[in-house]
Amino acid sequence: MTFLMHSPLRRLVTLGAGLFLLSSAALAAGSYTRVLPEKSSLVFVSSQMGVSVDGSFKRFSATVNFDPAMPEAGRATLDIDLASIDAGGSEANEEVKGKNWFDVKQHPTARFVSTSVKPLGNNRYEVRGNMSIRGQTREVAAPFTLKTDGAGAVLEGSFPLKRLDYGIGSGVWGDTDVVANEVRISFRLAVAGQ
Repeated sequence: MTFLMHSPLRRLVTLGAGLFLLSSAALAAGSYTRVLPEKSSLVFVSSQMGVSVDGSFKRFSATVNFDPAMPEAGRATLDIDLASIDAGGSEANEEVKGKNWFDVKQHPTARFVSTSVKPLGNNRYEVRGNMSIRGQTREVAAPFTLKTDGAGAVLEGSFPLKRLDYGIGSGVWGDTDVVANEVRISFRLAVAGQ
């Protein structure tokens, strides 16, 4: 009996149990491929005459394919319905939808498409990609954190965007003493596996 406990059969059983535990852990982490819009948000902070102005976009769609074990293979897209902006009031909302700002009749959607993801350590990553607004495309880099949440996770990050690079805010609104050029975009994407 003692011989059987130290036999190749025992090593095989131990190896099989170890592989099972490893594969279970891999499945638990796995790839996050579904975005949960009801638990996600896209907000921004701008500055008007030195005063912070908070806003958000109520409608956007995103696709994500992210595996923390292989972050470099991660991919994401984000499509933002610019007419869904909430800039703090009905008058402001109508103004920013107009020609001097987003010109939503001609350019209804902003789009981000990732080009790379790199790990930064401690569940922190950086996604780079192309942001297209009003027919202008610029590269942006957004650091984000991954926080597990039950069977899913939350990807949270933010990045600065220079509005004048995209022609957002022309005429009197092009004066950066009136409205700052830099806008801070923050995202929270709740994600789940397949």
